[in-house]
Amino acid sequence: MKRVIALLFFLLFSSISFSQQDEADSTVVLKFDEFYALVLSNHPVVRQAELLTEQAAQELRLARGGFDPKLEGTYNLKNFKDLEYYDKLDLSLKIPVWFPVDPKVGIERNEGEFLNRENNVSSSPNGLQIYAGISLPVGKGLFIDKRRATVKQARLFQEMAEAEQIKEINKILLTVAKDYWNWFYAYNNYLLLQQSIAIAQDIFDRTKVGFEYGEVAAIDTVQAKITLLQRITDFQQANIERGQSSLVLSNHLWSADGAPLELADNVRPEELVTSVFEDTLLTQLVEMARINHPELRKLELKNRSLLVDRSLARENLKPRLNLNYSLLDQPFNSNGESNNLGLTDNYKLGVDLSFPLFLRKERAKLGQTNLKIQDNNFERDFREREIINSINGEYIALVNTGAILDQQQQMVNSYQRIVAAERLNLQNGESDLFKINLQVDKLIESQSKLLKLKSTYQKNVANLYWAAGVTNLGR
Repeated sequence: MKRVIALLFFLLFSSISFSQQDEADSTVVLKFDEFYALVLSNHPVVRQAELLTEQAAQELRLARGGFDPKLEGTYNLKNFKDLEYYDKLDLSLKIPVWFPVDPKVGIERNEGEFLNRENNVSSSPNGLQIYAGISLPVGKGLFIDKRRATVKQARLFQEMAEAEQIKEINKILLTVAKDYWNWFYAYNNYLLLQQSIAIAQDIFDRTKVGFEYGEVAAIDTVQAKITLLQRITDFQQANIERGQSSLVLSNHLWSADGAPLELADNVRPEELVTSVFEDTLLTQLVEMARINHPELRKLELKNRSLLVDRSLARENLKPRLNLNYSLLDQPFNSNGESNNLGLTDNYKLGVDLSFPLFLRKERAKLGQTNLKIQDNNFERDFREREIINSINGEYIALVNTGAILDQQQQMVNSYQRIVAAERLNLQNGESDLFKINLQVDKLIESQSKLLKLKSTYQKNVANLYWAAGVTNLGR
């Protein structure tokens, strides 16, 4: 009877293997790389992060607006008791340029009985005068001014937005990777415990047959029943976890038009092949983090922005001294008649000067900027050390998890040999079903732990690349 049960037990393992193959043929494999690409393309949070670059581009456009040409005009008329006091018109076009020279071209017309003599213009019949001139700062504003500083900082902000975008995308991708490998464990553990029910059911059925033939005691059937119920309970719990992990993973699935997607029941994770990393990986990731980590990149760009602020603060320590020069009716007048160009004839010249005597506001601003630069440098040094230690820690966890994974695989292989040996002993009448059942329990437990370690290992890979600020958190 024991030999018959052992033979049926062997056939049961074979039938389970074939049934699992048939089930695998009807399922669709969702590979991690495909899932990863789908998230990068359609996930709302990823799309939201991509808006940061567009926002930065608009900030740069806003800053460049300070260099837009500007058309200006003033018109003043006074008429009192049928007497025209004055009629003044001034239209001009300013064309700001990067170098601190602001060209200005305009037309002026001034008429009236009581017009101030300094406002008299050309004696041409239409009373118009053409002028063209420049304003040149030779003190404050020669090397940098608020307008140029804003453009420089807007360009830096654009790069900071790109770093922030990478940071936000990496954050969601880390969650995505962990959720996928949680689903991987839950799905495969569900299949494993599904097999264990079939094994326990067969043992229970064979035990009842053995009891009917007087080969097995009644209490043995009770123990077999308990084992079967425990396997069913474990399977039901695994099914709950599989469903929950599937729903969590569905949070990251979206169509190209923004519609939410859900995993179908016939979708399963890919078969896992553990990656092998070279010893130079740690050094490479540390160097990559020092150069391209989004946190360090943002702090470096912030420092460059503060240096622009410091240059502007130093520039503000200088007196404001602007030279204004305009040619009048040169090289042609309002009638279109050409005139000889002469810098010492028909011109207006002016000088603007201002200078705070104590410079307390300017010196305070410079001092504040220097403190901000020191603060930013301290923060960057701390963050760099923190990031490098995090990379080292994740790498140690990865290496050790890999070693534990190898050991666990050896344990699974050993338990499989023990179960095979117990089957042979049972065939020879030297064992019993319950001893096999005990070894099967240990085998299932070790296989479940192996699946958990595989999931943990892949999550450690994702953690390692995330700690280094690398966008690709795959294998």
